[in-house]
Amino acid sequence: MINSQEHLLLVSSSPHIHSENSVAKAMRDVMIALIPALIAALYYFGIAAAKVILTCVLVAVLCEVIAQKIMKREVTVDDGSAVVTGLLLAFCLPPTSPLWMAGIGAAVAIIIGKQMFGGLGNNLFNPALIGRAVLLASWPAAMTNWVAPLDGVTTATPLGMLKAGAVQHLPSLGDLFIGNVGGSLGETCAVALILGGIYLLYRGQIDWRIPFSFLGTVFVFTLIYGTVIGEGLWYPLFHLLSGGLLLGAFFMATDWVSSPITQKGKLIFGCGCGILVVVIRLFGGYPEGVCYSILLMNMITPLIDRYTKARVFGGVSKHA
Repeated sequence: MINSQEHLLLVSSSPHIHSENSVAKAMRDVMIALIPALIAALYYFGIAAAKVILTCVLVAVLCEVIAQKIMKREVTVDDGSAVVTGLLLAFCLPPTSPLWMAGIGAAVAIIIGKQMFGGLGNNLFNPALIGRAVLLASWPAAMTNWVAPLDGVTTATPLGMLKAGAVQHLPSLGDLFIGNVGGSLGETCAVALILGGIYLLYRGQIDWRIPFSFLGTVFVFTLIYGTVIGEGLWYPLFHLLSGGLLLGAFFMATDWVSSPITQKGKLIFGCGCGILVVVIRLFGGYPEGVCYSILLMNMITPLIDRYTKARVFGGVSKHA
């Protein structure tokens, strides 16, 4: 008689594909990819950044444990997903954010954006962006209070300056690349986000189709618009390096749960996000549009998957 658990026959439905990847390993890779942006945030915004980041992470972890205990679910805080949600939310907040507000955002992200949908793997929307959207709608003044890096002087974001027509005060592309501009904690340093995105692509944790179609769409349409209004190549590059575009394209739009699973669907999703960002930035009343573009596309992800799924071999697709 065999008592060893490892010799038991396991019966499950197809597909029978084994992967050494896990939620914990994926979250660990995301954390590693966020380290360059974390270092940049601490360098440019100092202790204020550290306080906001720690608050978001600690409240996110605490809310995950409490919510899962109340809902009588297995406590899975050790998978690191709550930490990642807290980090991403903090990276979407101004360095001047009151800590109580950051805590509320983290609680909303975990409880409403994640656990109320059924927990990890069931959320329709990116939890961190849900937290940010609620904070922006509730306290718009605090969420748009920006300071310059290093000296802490009140300033506007590059996209805010562009929206206001203050072209003479725009930072250089070099400053945007290294992060020497005002903005949310994790969105200012383009090179740090690019390095993190490359790491995730190398590790196979994200698919290239979403970030490249997202960024490519923004580049193409802002290039066309910039050509029409008489601007040069700097205009689309300015849009690529400004705001939360790189953070959203590499770390939020690629969320496994809230993005499409088909290859064609990923391209459609990325292009849709890019179009919405361009429309909001160029023609809307708000200088940034990454958060809302991803949330709106999250909403139609099930529809995208439905119409882009592969045809069953030997069958006839209803949508052919």
